Amino acid sequence: MKKYTMETIVGLFVVFGLLCVGYMTVKLGKVNLLGDNSYSLMAKFTSVAGLRKGNPVTILGINVGRVERITMDQVNQRAVVEMRIKKDIKIYDDAIASIKTEGLIGDKYLSIDPGGGGALLAENGVITDTQAAINMEEIISKYAFGEVKKK
Repeated sequence: MKKYTMETIVGLFVVFGLLCVGYMTVKLGKVNLLGDNSYSLMAKFTSVAGLRKGNPVTILGINVGRVERITMDQVNQRAVVEMRIKKDIKIYDDAIASIKTEGLIGDKYLSIDPGGGGALLAENGVITDTQAAINMEEIISKYAFGEVKKK
């Protein structure tokens, strides 16, 4: 009888451990099983150098979403960034999206000025006013090789 009790306790412990591992996998992997509390927006840039899928999207320094996908618009020759934004965040059609760098040579992130003078952007709305990232490598190489002139 004691043998089965010990096996039952060990079995319950293993099942509990597997449930914990599964929960942490879902939470750390940012997987939504029961529904999505975000909506999709798009922004078109001339260059998205350094921006990657999964990079954060911020408004006023607050993380409000992430970059979902980066594709290319073959017709207009523009990079299209699809992002997921939390449902309770309102972004207007006069918003400005810009690619910024964390620190001097850190990772890129998407910063949005939400606007406020126009209509609300709906699901799959497009932010038309964008600013591409500053290419620090290009600026440093121009300075290093003497292409920057002093006035």
